[in-house]
Amino acid sequence: MRFLLVALLIFLVSMPCLGAVILQYHHVSDDTPENTSITPAQFKAHLEYLKENDFTVVPLSQTIEKIKKNQKLTDKTVAITFDDAYIDILNNATPLLEQFDYPYTIFVNPGIIDLNLSSNLSWAQLKTLANKGVIIANHGYEHNSIIRNTNNLSEQEWFAKETALLLKAEAIIKEKTGLSWQYYAYPYGEYNPKIQKWVQDNKFVAFSQQSGAVGLSTDLTSVPRFPASMPYDDIDSLRDKLNSLPFTITLEGENAETIVRHKQVTKLDLTINITDFNNLDFNCYISGLGKQKIKWLDENHLTMTLNGYISSGRVRCNCTAASISKPGRFYWYSKPWFVLKEDGEWYPL
Repeated sequence: MRFLLVALLIFLVSMPCLGAVILQYHHVSDDTPENTSITPAQFKAHLEYLKENDFTVVPLSQTIEKIKKNQKLTDKTVAITFDDAYIDILNNATPLLEQFDYPYTIFVNPGIIDLNLSSNLSWAQLKTLANKGVIIANHGYEHNSIIRNTNNLSEQEWFAKETALLLKAEAIIKEKTGLSWQYYAYPYGEYNPKIQKWVQDNKFVAFSQQSGAVGLSTDLTSVPRFPASMPYDDIDSLRDKLNSLPFTITLEGENAETIVRHKQVTKLDLTINITDFNNLDFNCYISGLGKQKIKWLDENHLTMTLNGYISSGRVRCNCTAASISKPGRFYWYSKPWFVLKEDGEWYPL
């Protein structure tokens, strides 16, 4: 009996982690900055690919609630999200999404919506979309990075100010749309462990901008989303993202830190709680440094010594490995760093 239990445990650990994918867009337009845009024609091509390849597009809330309740995720499910509430979402994306009957989420900044800019959706337009089932969620009050203390406040004063603004934004969204999802997309994707703890303690779910599929072990204080705008909008790139599988990876201590100084990070240690891949197929790449050398300490622990210093700015370490049980599909994990300059100053947004 003991042998059977051990065998069952090994089997379960080695099984692939089925999961979902969350796509992140900003503008859907031919006339907006390329680095935050996808053309309407290419966005339609994305939706056609989803339909033709039997992906199921679900409300973001369906995936999040399943993770909260530890309910099995259905493979090949996708959630579509937009950041910043641009008017072209309504003019160009919404007609296509309604044509395909695909649900979606818009993360908004109430302080910017209140300015009544022609480039952004109004509260009346957002309320109409909410009434149709679109999830309207929190992207911060004014799209300021929540981790940048730029006003010479004490850490305690800064933290109180920023979390109060986050709650203010949530209250306004509830007032204007009638619903409070308590979903929060980090502006610029920037966060740190202290903010993550606040998110958890206040029963929010927070979304980042690093890549990766989501699964039952996903940390709900930094839910990954795949950027799907230019230059990552080609169909081959989309296919790889949609077919990705979630890694179960643990970071502890200094490895979990996100804000670091230039030349501070020299190595990264990972704990991996799944074995549905060959160790030789596990590869990690860091922005600006390329492929890293991996040293396995045992079956579930590895370390990598960086082959150089990561540059100042938003940096990612992307790790992938081919699944044994699902040929042609890859586990995908991304670790972000927000790297200060050598003098401790922030890099430009």
